[in-house]
Parts: sequence; structure tokens; C-alpha cells
Amino acid sequence: MIVDCHAHVFQHWSGACGHPSAAVHLKYLQKVVTRPAARAFRVRDGMEVKPTMLFRAGDNTWAGLTEVDFRVGRFGQLAFTHEGEDYYVQYLPVGMQELVCPPELMLAQMAVAGVDHCILQAGGGYGAMNDYNAFAQRQYPQKFTGLLHIDEATADRPEALAEATRAVATLGLRGLYYAQDFSRHGYARNVDHDDFRPFWDLVVARGLPVFIELSSTPGYDRAGYLGNLAALDRLLVRHPTHRFLLVMGPPVGHFAATGAWDFPPEVLATYQRDNLQLEIMFPITWGGAWDYPYPEAQALIRGLRDRFGAGKLLWGSDMPNVERFCTYRQCVDYVRRHCDFLSPAEKDRILGGNAAELLHIH
Repeated sequence: MIVDCHAHVFQHWSGACGHPSAAVHLKYLQKVVTRPAARAFRVRDGMEVKPTMLFRAGDNTWAGLTEVDFRVGRFGQLAFTHEGEDYYVQYLPVGMQELVCPPELMLAQMAVAGVDHCILQAGGGYGAMNDYNAFAQRQYPQKFTGLLHIDEATADRPEALAEATRAVATLGLRGLYYAQDFSRHGYARNVDHDDFRPFWDLVVARGLPVFIELSSTPGYDRAGYLGNLAALDRLLVRHPTHRFLLVMGPPVGHFAATGAWDFPPEVLATYQRDNLQLEIMFPITWGGAWDYPYPEAQALIRGLRDRFGAGKLLWGSDMPNVERFCTYRQCVDYVRRHCDFLSPAEKDRILGGNAAELLHIH
């Protein structure tokens, strides 16, 4: 069984998508593309640009987002206007004429790619997805397992605790997606802050695997990532038997710039924690620079396997987003068909067995 540990369904992005308003949703989306792996263009002549006009230098919070009439376009584009010029970020695949991904679209993609089951992650840019992820899971329980999501920086508030409880007890969601980017509220607290202990106690008591995506904020640099990883490590130590998955896996830019992994001792110590697994999903992060079948990614997967073992690794795609770089089938096949150094048993674990065990998928 092939299980994609990182996929999405979402409502049309022109709406609120579960947030209090469409305006709040647009703020999340604008923040997502301030430093995208996606390409940005000027409409007038198609010239590629860096979307630095979306934020003010030195302020990586929502307060630093600029007023640029940010909006949802078509054909996978998020559009904006700066000094009279129209621009767009090609954030989703060009073939997405409307920016919406119902469960049935993912089912069609899964059939072609040979994927049996998808774990539905979340995140503010996609929307406040608890109800929609639960809808997909209820409609197609053999195909989808949904994760819950809250506004992480407010996890100490009663309403956040109540929403997490509702997502599990009423909606039946089976894990937590946790984005470690507190840009909406500032960076005064991190994942391990004492204020968040009741939230983490709830997560642990409910037995919810944690899919945690670390950022390199507040400075978008190596120091930022190391600080956030250290905060995660304190959480891992605090809850040594609870399961965590590092979404997106180790960052290549910080630890494999030469094509091979070079982990500092403190980083390696965290990655080696028994309760932490690593997601491998290189096409979405490096598909703009590398070409299928991604020999660079294959070398990095080999390095992770050699250091941590196949039981540590879960394959994910970030569908449908990844199709701006490659097809869904190619995203599976660079591991399934081209990682010849993996034994059949190792491929089975990485491409599905580990994810199925983590979330009890049968």
C-alpha cells in the first residue's frame, strides 16, 4: 500500500476557507508567498521577479505585509499590484484553472499515480481545514485520513483548546498538523513555551501524532531554524513516547548545500530522537532547481537511510501543489522506480508502511 503522508484538499481560495473572513485568508496566503519556492512574474512582459514587494524588509510578521491588492487569480496564480504593475506568483499548477481541490480531484490523481491513501495536512494558507478535512475523511474513509489544525500561536486560549477537542471528539480527525511560524502574532513564544503545556497535554492524552513543520523564522536563516529545532527538541524530550513527524524533513539549504548531509551534533541529536520521524518530499522544495528523476534527491534519501534507517522516513508529495514542478506519478516514481539502493522492504516502509503504522491505516 502506498500512503502519501502530505496531501491537501481545499475549498476555493477566493473565499474564507474556514477563516473568519476572506481577508484573513488572503493574509495567510500573502505571508506564504513572501519567500516561495514558486516563481513570480510581471504580467506585462512575463519577466521573472522576486516578490520582495510583498513585505517590508526587517519585519517578518503580518504587520510587515504590504498593501498590494493581494488576490486569488486563476491558473494557479496568486496575484498582486505594486506601483501600478500587476504581478503573480505561480503557486499552484498552471492547469488548476480555479484554485480549488475537492476530494474527487485528489481521488482521480491518486488513481493515475497509484497512490492508495492520503493523509490530509492543513495550514493557514490552505484554510482552517478541520471541517473540510473531516468531510473528505467521512466521504472516503478508505482513501483519506485527516489532520486537525489550530492557530498555533494562540494554543493557550480556551477557544483553541475547544477547537482541538471538537476536531477529535466530534469530527474524528486523527492527527495534528502544526506549523511553527508564528508570524501572525509575533515570535515571543515558541512551540515549547510553558503557556502551551495544556495544549500539548491534550494532544498527548488524545494520542494524536504531530506533523510539525518548522520554519526558519524570525530571520529566515540558519540561526532561526536552529532555534526552532532546539525548541522542538525540548518538546520531544518532554514527551518522549509521543510520535512526531518533521514535515518537509531536514532543510537542504542549511545542511546539504554540497549535495551530502552535514548535520551539526545538536541537530543530529534531535533528528535521532526515537519519537521523531522525517518526511522526504524534495520535488516540492527543489523541483524548481532539479529535474526528474531527481538524482540529487536520491542521493539525499540514501544519506538519510544510511544514517537513520528506513523506519525513520515517510514519503510525502504536497499534492496538488507539487504539480507545478512534476506530475504526481513522477513524484512517486522518483522513489518507487529510481531509488535502486533501497530494498523492496525499505521502499514499502518509506512509501506507505511507516505512515500506515503511524496513523493506523489499514
